[in-house]
Amino acid sequence: MSANRGKLSSTALHTTLVAACVIAVFPVAWVALTSLKTERDTWARPDELGTIGLGNYGQVLADTQFTTWFLNSLIVATGTTVFGVLIAATAGYAASRMRFPGHRPLMWTFLVTQMFPAAVLIVPLYNVLSGLGLLNSYGGLILAGSTIAVPYCAWMLKGYFDTIPVSIDEAGRIDGLSPFGTFWRLIVPLAKPGISVTIFYSFITAWGEVAFAGVFMQSEDRYTLPVGMATFVSDFKAEWGLLTAGSVLVMLPAAAVFFLVQRHLVAGLTAGGVKS
Repeated sequence: MSANRGKLSSTALHTTLVAACVIAVFPVAWVALTSLKTERDTWARPDELGTIGLGNYGQVLADTQFTTWFLNSLIVATGTTVFGVLIAATAGYAASRMRFPGHRPLMWTFLVTQMFPAAVLIVPLYNVLSGLGLLNSYGGLILAGSTIAVPYCAWMLKGYFDTIPVSIDEAGRIDGLSPFGTFWRLIVPLAKPGISVTIFYSFITAWGEVAFAGVFMQSEDRYTLPVGMATFVSDFKAEWGLLTAGSVLVMLPAAAVFFLVQRHLVAGLTAGGVKS
């Protein structure tokens, strides 16, 4: 009886896992298949395969500003990741190790700030960037993107730094390291799993961000990928071949970042939640 029950449980579990995998993979596979359909009429008839080829990819790369948008997104996402993670890591380390006036309110401020939707921040950020002359610039969009990345990353890294023994900091000070030297040379190497999670979060968030980019980038040569690809769809027609081909190309950098940091992701997510 117990053996049969064990087999039934195992079968049910594996069936559920297979179904979940199919549900997760199906939309991506559908987009990839649609991107290969070169006959316009077949997009309206999903049950027909039609002619398969790479014509949509060639058209996206040759006849649109996709490569320019791709480069813009790469600059903004990389800049937001580097700047945001650096600020978040130093802020999280200070909140974990140092006691100063406003220590606890600082972390709650980060958490409350994360709750604000991007739409609420567009007008004040627009005024700030306009006053600084940073509209339609990479630097302005990187600063705007950091307002989303820094609060979550600082909160998470603070929890991860709490799991690293304070004795390591004391050993660094005994060896003559400055507080920043201790942080950079001793703590950062030990915090790679947590930092990997924040790198992945910051890059993915900036890579797919559309609200700030759609308002702050005002010329087509400065559009990021989400904003630029939105031009493929208008009130009168939709270039589904270009849109799906661009979507597949957009997934590649995100997948590359995931594979670079994936071995640290589980450790970083679990360890960061031990303390707060």
